[in-house]
Amino acid sequence: MSSSSTPLRIEGEFTIFRAAELKPLLLDAPAPTEIDLSGVSEIDTAGVQLLMLAKQAALAQQRELRLVGHSPAVLEVFELLNVAAYFNDPLVMARA
Repeated sequence: MSSSSTPLRIEGEFTIFRAAELKPLLLDAPAPTEIDLSGVSEIDTAGVQLLMLAKQAALAQQRELRLVGHSPAVLEVFELLNVAAYFNDPLVMARA
């Protein structure tokens, strides 16, 4: 696995309706080392589960995966579900 893949920026809704579309982008080679969430307008538990799966896959493959630019929608859901510690990334809201 190459550790020099480019960051993946997710825009718009990150919900169950886009999970099938986004899953290969998050899990297939070359897998991203960074996921920019600053453009996420809505996220649901399917989106959170997909991020958790991507983080799990990265750990299993002994590669780094960082989440950056958490949008207000992402911060709200991460706080509601109490999952921020799972990702072990600093929660930094993107500035528009």
